[in-house]
Amino acid sequence: MPVCVDLQTICQRVREKSASYDRYNFSPHYNAFLKAFFDLAQEFDSLEDFYRICVAVPLEMTGFTGALYLRDEHQDGLFLVCDSEHGVYSETPSASPSVHVCPTPYESDGFYLVPIYSKVPEELLPSDEPTLRPALDLTDNNSAQSDTGDIMGMYGVFPVQELSESDRFFFGKYANRIGYNLHNRLIAQQNIDHLNFIKTLVMDIEHNVIVPNMFFCHLFNRLFKKITELDAVKNELEKTSTEIPISTLTHLNAVAADLFACHENLTKHHANIRLFLESLFRREHFERGHLVLHPKRCFVEKEIILPQLEHYASRLRAANIIVERPANMLDQEFQLRVDVGLLAQVYANLFSNAAKYSAEITTSGGQVRKAMAYGREVVEDFLKNGQKGVKFNVFTTGPNLSPEEAETIFQEGVRGRAATGIPGTGHGLSFIRHVIELHGGTVGYERTAEGNNFYFILPVLPEDSICEQKLQ
Repeated sequence: MPVCVDLQTICQRVREKSASYDRYNFSPHYNAFLKAFFDLAQEFDSLEDFYRICVAVPLEMTGFTGALYLRDEHQDGLFLVCDSEHGVYSETPSASPSVHVCPTPYESDGFYLVPIYSKVPEELLPSDEPTLRPALDLTDNNSAQSDTGDIMGMYGVFPVQELSESDRFFFGKYANRIGYNLHNRLIAQQNIDHLNFIKTLVMDIEHNVIVPNMFFCHLFNRLFKKITELDAVKNELEKTSTEIPISTLTHLNAVAADLFACHENLTKHHANIRLFLESLFRREHFERGHLVLHPKRCFVEKEIILPQLEHYASRLRAANIIVERPANMLDQEFQLRVDVGLLAQVYANLFSNAAKYSAEITTSGGQVRKAMAYGREVVEDFLKNGQKGVKFNVFTTGPNLSPEEAETIFQEGVRGRAATGIPGTGHGLSFIRHVIELHGGTVGYERTAEGNNFYFILPVLPEDSICEQKLQ
């Protein structure tokens, strides 16, 4: 039966493994040994129990004493974690000087010591002979230069004089099985530790960042009241006092106007930061392991695009970029059900990119132009017949992306040639794709005669309606 393309690599490895087992020709007893090891490794969850299994199975199945040595995380030495005489050590002693990391098996103090690889090096995979090679001559300078980076520790079997060549070969393979299992368990434990840390960190952020951040709203309100009181005092002075110089009143008026402007800017900036904080650090994101949407009906231009455009206005002006608003969004707007906080960050990324990458062009009419434009249009039969979508565009002038760049630009870590020398990580467009796909939409890129158009399409869901509202 022909093998499908998707399974070819794995099926090839199955054939290689089957051929290897035929060559190994393990006895029924050793086959039962491996079955017991794998069954028990699945039955017991803790790392300490796995250490016990590593030495208990050989003891029960063959009578050989075992010792498990692992590498110190911070040093190049080994420490003894478990052996047949003591079990698991609560305080792991350092290995004796005669036990050291070595890429091949060797004998020492009556033990046969085999390297435990997290993943057996590729050069060792084609042949079944590496574990039977003579030990490295440790007096040879080349030995010290051997690559031991994938070795997690050493497994010792005692007494060495009772081991046949087939026993030695088997314990070399057994050490490989220990390495695979141990590596996966350590990775799993590391992931669990990371998740527990993230959960704690999220609670700390909620308690120490988001909640105190809300207090700024109260402070801004108090500041506004004080500014209002100051304005009232100023007006009273103007009415009742004839001795205050005009220059002083003018200065007072200017200070009051500046305070109002600063208060307004602080309030808007804080509202934007608060929106981003509360949408990015939702506890559900970390509990479920992915972004969780909190959708609500909103008018996209008025509630999302315009606030972000105002936030980036100074950066766009500093870059001499003209912002062109579309005629089809000036008088009416579509109400869609979206996650306002996350979609705001989509536009923040697009406008940030526009400020960094927009470039001057010379139009066909000979005019020099450096501009950014945004807009939207209705898409009929978006994902299926009868379903509408809304396509949102952000266009910037400049050189087109190459076809190769256009294919990968929304992937994590990918940046175009125009990004050379400009700070960035290549995460922004990947984030955009992730958020839009969570909304059931798609992202894309289009070459135009004068530059580049990045767009996304959001579906109009059954509970939505393409409503219209006059913008004030």
